[in-house]
Amino acid sequence: MAVAYDEDLAHRIRALLSHERGVREKRMFGGLAFLVDGNMAIAASRQGGVLVRVDPAESERLVARSHAEVAIMRERPMTGWLRVSAEHVATKRQLERWVKLGTGYARTLSAEATPTR
Repeated sequence: MAVAYDEDLAHRIRALLSHERGVREKRMFGGLAFLVDGNMAIAASRQGGVLVRVDPAESERLVARSHAEVAIMRERPMTGWLRVSAEHVATKRQLERWVKLGTGYARTLSAEATPTR
């Protein structure tokens, strides 16, 4: 069976999260999501690159100051969910920024605030 996401990218995310507590992996949105205390932080996306969960109040600023775009799900923009293409997470430093943003925000949420379906 073919993998729907970039396995190398998933391994790189996993390595950056290896020191974090409360992390688990779950297949979501056709990719591989990394959850912190039950809340999605970042995912290796089936569309390539990553899907990152951020503070909705910071979405606009992050999009304006980076190569991120607001994620579109079911034809609707999802504030607080950003897509970053593979070319913009190619280096450890680039990926680390998004991993930190996603995990930082996930830790501010109550347990299991991420819908699983």
